[in-house]
Amino acid sequence: MINVQRDWKSLEPSHEVKIFLTVLYSLILILGILGNSVTIHVSQRLQRSGYLQKTVTDHMLSLACSDLLVLLIGMPVELYSAIWFPFSSSSGDAACRIYSFLFEACSYATVLNIASLSFERYLAICHPFRYKALSGRRSTALLLGAWICSVLVALPLLVATGTEGLAPEGRQGPAQNLTFCTNLSQHWVMYRTSIFIAFALYLIVLSAVAFMCRAMIAVLRARMGPNESGASGAAHSIPKHESARLKAARKQTILFLVLIVCALLVCWMPNQIRRLMTAAVPKSAWTVSYLRSYVKLHPVADSFFYLSSVLNPLLYNLSSRQFRSAFRQTLLCRLSLQHANKRALESSLASKSSRNTSRPLQHRSLGRIRAVTADRSIDSSSAERQSLPKPTDRPLTSEPQEDEISQPTALPDPN
Repeated sequence: MINVQRDWKSLEPSHEVKIFLTVLYSLILILGILGNSVTIHVSQRLQRSGYLQKTVTDHMLSLACSDLLVLLIGMPVELYSAIWFPFSSSSGDAACRIYSFLFEACSYATVLNIASLSFERYLAICHPFRYKALSGRRSTALLLGAWICSVLVALPLLVATGTEGLAPEGRQGPAQNLTFCTNLSQHWVMYRTSIFIAFALYLIVLSAVAFMCRAMIAVLRARMGPNESGASGAAHSIPKHESARLKAARKQTILFLVLIVCALLVCWMPNQIRRLMTAAVPKSAWTVSYLRSYVKLHPVADSFFYLSSVLNPLLYNLSSRQFRSAFRQTLLCRLSLQHANKRALESSLASKSSRNTSRPLQHRSLGRIRAVTADRSIDSSSAERQSLPKPTDRPLTSEPQEDEISQPTALPDPN
């Protein structure tokens, strides 16, 4: 019996590893809470100042809230159950079920929020007329649908999970030594189906977001000349009058989506592999080597998984210079933003004044030439007017005029 218990203890991480993982988890938790909280505040300020559309802001808020819930619900429990006491569960069966349900729902809300944000930007860039036709409550409906779908994905875990003991093959010992929150043997089929459906949803979201990002990049790179706009069917959808600022904002959104897809692929895949391990083989068929692999993979997968919730604010900063500036100002407690229209007007006036003063010598010489030309034209016109006599003017000489000579002189009357 003592040897059996020593075997279970040998599966736990060493004390140094536990301390390292505790520091790492604490750092991830602090950075995640701070980053997502500042993201919520900054996105609201940017939306009020005209730098973000309301639809994009709503999706950013929903994504930040789901990340916060994942960190606050999952990390303390995982730190206790997976790091310090991996083979025991002090919580009851009800707490285990509720935790599994909430954690699964919030996790897949993050994935579906990314999918809804990608679909929103895909419609706006590739199908703007349809985007305008479906405007209104579309964003709210997408977000509500994402949260409802995530709840439906997590709903089977309320039944299929709980506290249960485990005794791997080749060992005999008290089951309570390996009692932890896990899937229940009597609901094995339900649990297995739920995990595989969730994994399929994860792959579908990754593929769909990658496809939409590719389509958006192709549209933004398409030439919009009058003879070339028909080269791509999606190019017809871009309005020719859209501003450069709107194009820049869309490119920033696409960059964020590309980065977040890469983050989801890298950070979520170890956790998905760990989940598939629990669904691929029943616990009754687990060997000690299989359990050892699972125990070693668990903290690594969780670390990468929680890191994805910290990366989203970082990706916002990388993809948007305006967001990065506002984020830094918020951390320094001196956030001040001008409205986008006022800033654009001031930039336009500044560019005009800079163009006027860019070549002062040339402007001065042109001014002198214009002044001299104007003076010469005035002098010439006045000279012409003086050379021509007026109709009522008399000659300055004393000689009689022709009309006066021709007239007879009046004689006195002889009478």
